[in-house]
Amino acid sequence: MALPEVDPAQYDAQLQSKSARLQQMLAKFSAPELEVFSSPPKHYRMRAEFRTWHDEDELHYVMFQPGSKHDKVFLSECPMVSERIHSVMFALLEALKAQKELRYRLFQVDFLSTLSGELLVSLLYHRAIGAEWEAAVRPLRERFAIDIVGRSRKHKTVLDRDFVLETLNIRGRDYQFKQTENSFTQPNAEVNRKMITWALAVTDEVQKRSDLLEFYCGNGNFTLPLAQNFRRVLATEISKESVRSAEYNIAVNAIDNIDVLRMPSEDLVQVLRGEKETRKVAGLDLAACDFQTVFVDPPRAGLDAQTVSQVAEYPTILYISCNPETLVDNLESLCRTHQIERCALFDQFPYTHHMEAGVFLRRRTE
Repeated sequence: MALPEVDPAQYDAQLQSKSARLQQMLAKFSAPELEVFSSPPKHYRMRAEFRTWHDEDELHYVMFQPGSKHDKVFLSECPMVSERIHSVMFALLEALKAQKELRYRLFQVDFLSTLSGELLVSLLYHRAIGAEWEAAVRPLRERFAIDIVGRSRKHKTVLDRDFVLETLNIRGRDYQFKQTENSFTQPNAEVNRKMITWALAVTDEVQKRSDLLEFYCGNGNFTLPLAQNFRRVLATEISKESVRSAEYNIAVNAIDNIDVLRMPSEDLVQVLRGEKETRKVAGLDLAACDFQTVFVDPPRAGLDAQTVSQVAEYPTILYISCNPETLVDNLESLCRTHQIERCALFDQFPYTHHMEAGVFLRRRTE
């Protein structure tokens, strides 16, 4: 995590600058006016990772300036993290420092929190940890009301859960999401709620009896709420842990029209084209599916050429991007057949140059 300068007095100005930049990037595609969704100006990150710095018996959180492995900054406060993380992180560091068994060769502390106040802390070591470490750390679980994971090479100790349960209210309905340690989750929960709500709004007008195809579904963050707008949803994800979380989330939210496949998007593309067979789709009547909409939320590298070609075959496309530069590259191809009907900026990462973007495209009729 880079070290932004959190200054709420400058927040509106930095958001306006981002908005102008993204609108300019999308102008070549005749994009409509950008919808802009702001972040809380402080305490917006629900997960954070900090390296530790040892100075004899002293222990500090340290971060490094972007692009540098040596220009370190010692932290005495951290206004970008959630209030729950901030209320615990420095007192926890003092408690770790006080015991050699807990501080010795500790090199990183990770935090994962929720809007409801759950907190999971992962302690990473450059040494083996065992029963003595567990006995020393367990009182901290009770003291701070946290779950704790200890990690060393090829070893993981869990006290007592390695996940948190987040509840997001989306358009009047509560959705519960299992978010697992060391797996991807959206870092800014309030902006995430706005992203999901926007995705629902832009797909409200699609044909209700059609089906949704989703690539890169993660733990079902978008999948579960979007399912209400479609007959069925077929989603793919390559992370085993994310698929497990998605399946848990589908069950706990009692949603019965979603199928999640653990396979690369490229493989599903080949299956849908009849170029590949796999037992992973056994029991799914793909021939009966009427995929009118495709949803993609790819990694920073964007969509590969094969997936872009497949995505372009569907009448409507919903694309969430964490890297507008690769989004623009993909739009160069997609806008040959589709036009942007709505576009949005989601300020997931305030005070940084990073932007999260959303575009909704519909196939051209002329």
